[in-house]
Amino acid sequence: MRSFVKIYGPPLLKAIRALEKISVDMPEVCIMDTTIAFGGPEFNTNTGVMEYFSQIGVAKISEERCDKIISKSGMILGEYDFFFEWFKNPTQSDINNLIAKIDEALSPLGVKYTITTK
Repeated sequence: MRSFVKIYGPPLLKAIRALEKISVDMPEVCIMDTTIAFGGPEFNTNTGVMEYFSQIGVAKISEERCDKIISKSGMILGEYDFFFEWFKNPTQSDINNLIAKIDEALSPLGVKYTITTK
């Protein structure tokens, strides 16, 4: 199951980076490989993942989390800009928690978003 996020308005890239940062502290999800979506190299090693997250301002990410943070099921975005893929079917509480984290991360950027879980 995935929660797809559609972002409205600039700054799109800053919003994507904020969503990536959320994922580090959410062990129940993995995320899309944004480096492919935005024309960069793939996350193909744990070292690469650590370096990338360090560059976007994440102080530390464990090696175990590096191995699980990027979805291995491929890119399916359609009209959306980002997705969180759940390792188990999320409860309404799980989804509400994700929405609260997204609200907090995106509010300072002034972007609006929609989220669809399916």
